[in-house]
Amino acid sequence: MSSWKRDAGSGLIVLAPLLVTAYIVAWMFLKIAGLPFLVKLPNYTILGGFITIPGSLIRVGIVLTVFSMLVLSVGYLMRTTVGGIVENAIDGAMNQLPGLRIVYNASKMAAETALSDTNQLQKPVKIETWNGMRMTAFKTGKTTDDGRELLFLPTAPNITTGFVVEVEPDQFTETDESVEDALTRVLSAGFGENSESGIPINVTEEGKDNTKTPPPTQ
Repeated sequence: MSSWKRDAGSGLIVLAPLLVTAYIVAWMFLKIAGLPFLVKLPNYTILGGFITIPGSLIRVGIVLTVFSMLVLSVGYLMRTTVGGIVENAIDGAMNQLPGLRIVYNASKMAAETALSDTNQLQKPVKIETWNGMRMTAFKTGKTTDDGRELLFLPTAPNITTGFVVEVEPDQFTETDESVEDALTRVLSAGFGENSESGIPINVTEEGKDNTKTPPPTQ
């Protein structure tokens, strides 16, 4: 690969996620600012008119504040006995709706997967499946009644699906890598870079002679 292609690729790797994130933030800001309530909220001036706060920014701030308080209130309620009863009642009611129950359950599973703490995945391990092939799995910290380890074996690049396997302690190998490095490898389908530099390799660029001339002997 020529130098300009490599530089362009490196630039896109850095800028593309930033542009996508900025677009999503701007889209959400415009959607929240365009909600039907508080539309006529005027601009607010402070310091004798020296600083003007746009009404759209105030609307977004109010909506986010109310939504954050609602999320915290519902989260606190869910930690109580009443919250568990309410959640079961909501799940039962939504599961009675044909068609919509699929959307509800899929959304709930996606939210639980995305918002769950990755620290619950205790440690990456390697499982040898067949013919010397190894797969990446994670300890869950749980064991069966007969002493087997419960491991989560995710699929790549979608880690929201996978398998829960029961394995004897001597049938998997623990690794020294972190959970973040293992998840990066799985999410990137093996193309992601770990925190370690890895094994250096010799790369020959097109149009260049990389052969080294040995130093003269004394």
